[in-house]
Amino acid sequence: MPDQPLSSADSAKSATEAPLLRDAAEIQDWSDQSDILIVGFGMAGACAAIEALEAGASVTVVERTSGCTGSTSAASGHFYLGGGTPVQTACEFEDSPEAMAAYLEATSPTPNMKKITLYAEGSVAHFNWLEAQGIPFERSYYPTKNVVQPGRECLIWTGNEQVWPYRDLATPAPRGHKVAFDGEEGGGALALRILSERAEALGARVIANAAVGSLLHQDGQIVGVQARRFGETLNLRARNAVILAAGGFGQNPEMVRQHVPILEHAYVQGSPHDDGVGIRLGQAAGGATEHMQEAFITSPFYPPEDLLKGILVNRLGQRFVAEDSYHSRSSIHCTRQPGGTVYLIVDAAIFAYPQFASLTQQALVDGFETIEAMESGLQLPPGSLQTTLADYNRHAARAEDPEFHKHPKWLKPLDEAPWAAFDLSFGRAVYTGFTLGGLRVNENGQVLNADGNAIPALYAAGACASNLAQDSNGYASGTCLGEASFFGRRAGKHSASRTHAST
Repeated sequence: MPDQPLSSADSAKSATEAPLLRDAAEIQDWSDQSDILIVGFGMAGACAAIEALEAGASVTVVERTSGCTGSTSAASGHFYLGGGTPVQTACEFEDSPEAMAAYLEATSPTPNMKKITLYAEGSVAHFNWLEAQGIPFERSYYPTKNVVQPGRECLIWTGNEQVWPYRDLATPAPRGHKVAFDGEEGGGALALRILSERAEALGARVIANAAVGSLLHQDGQIVGVQARRFGETLNLRARNAVILAAGGFGQNPEMVRQHVPILEHAYVQGSPHDDGVGIRLGQAAGGATEHMQEAFITSPFYPPEDLLKGILVNRLGQRFVAEDSYHSRSSIHCTRQPGGTVYLIVDAAIFAYPQFASLTQQALVDGFETIEAMESGLQLPPGSLQTTLADYNRHAARAEDPEFHKHPKWLKPLDEAPWAAFDLSFGRAVYTGFTLGGLRVNENGQVLNADGNAIPALYAAGACASNLAQDSNGYASGTCLGEASFFGRRAGKHSASRTHAST
């Protein structure tokens, strides 16, 4: 798509948001110049830098922290990849780009098929690229239903691939590839350290501890940024383009309140610097946004995996989601129940405390000798839970779930007394989450305005851009690192190929 010069309307809008957008004519002296200037040195920024450098461009990265921090460093290290990766093949799972694309399409509220197809068809090559940079992945499979592997195992089911209706719309395959790292946290930090060191080894100049406050424009295009570092103002010129890779907006209370107020009642994951500056800079230049109202949100009640055989009921004593869903899908449905009230009901055969109960504060309400006593103790409408369980048990005995189609392997009658209830209510249990919306970009990372035209010389990737991850219902672990690295690479390569005269 051709670049479109900043319109007078864009300029008028941005003037009201100064100093987010400034005229470069005001700049007397440039502190530094390079072909590509990247704002943020997380997963997207590091991958963009590597590709731009390998394409022959000079690169300057402006990072607000001292380095190797941000959302990626707190991640477990899953990359959502498929289509027949070496790990899938070694673990004897068949997958294809077509099946992967069909799944991503089915789980996206507004699927962008150009991006989905590129990602699915390029997934194996992208895995090989990550390994070539030095990121380690074992050829191993973790078979247990879990939020994250506790060890170095690589392949795991991290989405709703086996959940109805998606299992009927796309051939299921596990696509969560965890970086080889001992422990549930640290894989993301390891991957980021490897990629950032690779970028620096290729010649990226990193200006750390510098906060970007303004984009600079001239003759209808973006030509640099203005940043502050230890009280000093830095005017940094970009000969080719600026790439925004500055994270989401979960730590900006005003933006959260405006766009995704559900996160006001959750613990927001990510960097303390996820203040939305990348998004606001892009908007000041005329960029549009997408999916700003959506967030990943979760309060996982499994592992242990046997708890998936329980049922989730609301304050009406009714089920509302297939319990074998990926934890962000079941969790977002929990938040939408009347009053946010939700209970996990289990019987004696599967009783266990949720592994993360100490963190999520999913309290054991009590044990009950009869369903009628549980119904009364939970203050549910008389007869409601008795009817729900009687219907569920009758069908589960035949390995059926006509209402929500839970997979047969998670079906069993809940008929062994006593019964217990855990409180998963939104507002009482702890829910965590992060923002998903961001700047509207095309498949090459170019920031688009409301008319779908590219803002000249401005790109975005990672959490400040909207790509594959669109809502909590369809999210799969590894999507954020997967799309940040994949589309970060595309932004780096494409920006390196353009010149100020290109269209």
